[in-house]
Amino acid sequence: MTLLHEIVDFNKKFVNDEEYVKYETDKFPDKRMLVLSCMDTRLVELLPKSMNIRNGDVKFLKTAGAIVSHPFGSAMRSILVAIYELHADEIFVIGHHDCGMSSVNVDSIISKMTDRGISEQTIETIEHSGIHLRNFLRGFDDVSESIKNSVSVIRNHPLVPKEIPIHGLVVAPDTGKLDVIVDGYELTQK
Repeated sequence: MTLLHEIVDFNKKFVNDEEYVKYETDKFPDKRMLVLSCMDTRLVELLPKSMNIRNGDVKFLKTAGAIVSHPFGSAMRSILVAIYELHADEIFVIGHHDCGMSSVNVDSIISKMTDRGISEQTIETIEHSGIHLRNFLRGFDDVSESIKNSVSVIRNHPLVPKEIPIHGLVVAPDTGKLDVIVDGYELTQK
């Protein structure tokens, strides 16, 4: 059985048994916040539990490394929609220790691309089109500095209201312990 068929079979039972009822909520976050976190598999259940977050409490946005790499990219667009359309009044940027983005080897990724059929010509065309592929794919050396950078991109965005607290935290992916890197309340009071 393929993964798709396994999921669809489970879903039929889930819907027939009305398992969805315990998750019913609306599109507006009860805690009026957005959490931007890493897409790491260890955080899927651990992070919400460690923050006392239940279904319906927050908007979750996941990127590799909890990185906001461009002020007008899709992550930033999602943050703006959460603020203006979905009533998110606080933003939490949460990275984690032992993040895969801290050890990304760009040359290895590009080599794996070519191994999987992406031609050298395609890579060269992208690079000659003004896309700095190595910058686009690179990670970070220090998770705390990376979180500070993403917080700064959001806070300094011309379309983000200055009164929105933008917090930066790092979570331990084994225990769920949170360390505050940036207290957004302190910065909104200045």
